[in-house]
Amino acid sequence: MLQGKEIICFANDWDGDPLSKKHIMKRLAQQNRILWVNSIGNRSPKINKKDLGRIFRKANQFFQGVREVEKNIYVFSPVMIPFYHSMAFRKANQLLLAAMIRRQLKRLGFSKPITWTFAPSSADVVGRLGESQVIYHCVDEFSAFSDAPQTAIQKMEETLLKKSDVVIVSASTLQESKRRWNPNTHLVRHGVEYDHFRKALDPATAIPPELAALPRPIIGFHGLVADWIDLPLIRKMAIQYPKWSIVLLGSATTDLSQIAGFKNVHLLGKRPYESLPSYCKGFDAAILPFVVNRLTLYANPLKLREYLAAGLPVVSTDLPEVRSLGGDIRIGRSHSGFIEQVADLVQKEGTGPSLARSKSMAQESWDHKVELLSMLIEKGALSREGDHSRASVISPISHLGPIGRIRPMK
Repeated sequence: MLQGKEIICFANDWDGDPLSKKHIMKRLAQQNRILWVNSIGNRSPKINKKDLGRIFRKANQFFQGVREVEKNIYVFSPVMIPFYHSMAFRKANQLLLAAMIRRQLKRLGFSKPITWTFAPSSADVVGRLGESQVIYHCVDEFSAFSDAPQTAIQKMEETLLKKSDVVIVSASTLQESKRRWNPNTHLVRHGVEYDHFRKALDPATAIPPELAALPRPIIGFHGLVADWIDLPLIRKMAIQYPKWSIVLLGSATTDLSQIAGFKNVHLLGKRPYESLPSYCKGFDAAILPFVVNRLTLYANPLKLREYLAAGLPVVSTDLPEVRSLGGDIRIGRSHSGFIEQVADLVQKEGTGPSLARSKSMAQESWDHKVELLSMLIEKGALSREGDHSRASVISPISHLGPIGRIRPMK
């Protein structure tokens, strides 16, 4: 693992759900210091209650200054104006954000840090902070989000890709897309909190009462219920199998009217991350009912590995990263095909958590992934010191398979 480094991480808000960024940085913080820069946004704010609340919350966090949330992890919430269509606003943001971050770096005693960014919107400031190295870690096709300013995000991302010494992607489709702009692009798929989710197999783990009381089979999903969730599919499943209990755990950011009123659809809302293994223990099968579109074709959903680490059988829509993972995953290529797969699974096979399924994720842990990432970063640093071109840095590690196996370059 990397040791003795100082890292600037541009990511989502620290207080949000634990995504790949937090899993990675928490491990790196064991032997490095991290300045975590809370989200600087990928879109302009709207005049609505949600965005206004976020603006006030951001302002309050800014005036709190840097806070140490865990050992070696310092969180800073900058204030900026995310109007990316305007070059004047972008220039003003560049100067403002660079000045704010340099001030925090000085306070913390950071010198020649590594910038490790997950955010295309950081493109204008990256490279202006005295960095020793710039890493862009791309985990989504950001321009494909429904509320993103597509052209502006694409241009910022192209700039960031060209600035970066190393580019890391979490999906094979992202690798194909991003290496056009930077040939030193490497594929390292997401990991999983294996020890956490395998608690679903622990006899001491209790199924939450709100789940235990539901009729079986229980078909479960956990995660954000957003516009990439196929609600018409959920509706059809609820109508076709009224005796199934369909459970959706997570905050909702989209209109749920299509599935409202169904007695067998249970919208339980967001539950603490710590409690997810107990809910998984109560599921008979897990589902990934994503719409297939430009956003999801580039996605590598964390919950797939979490379901499997919990020992659950999974039914998913047909996505490239689902096919690459393999394991005990059934794929539905249409609404009827998806529902048939779930029906066949609950009728014919062992449902609920299985030790064999869980063990298939043992080598997919975040600990293992961070070791692989550290190897890439150290190799990139050596290449930069040797003044090699980006193209000369490419190695077979850029073709890491789903559990870290190294595939020969094609």
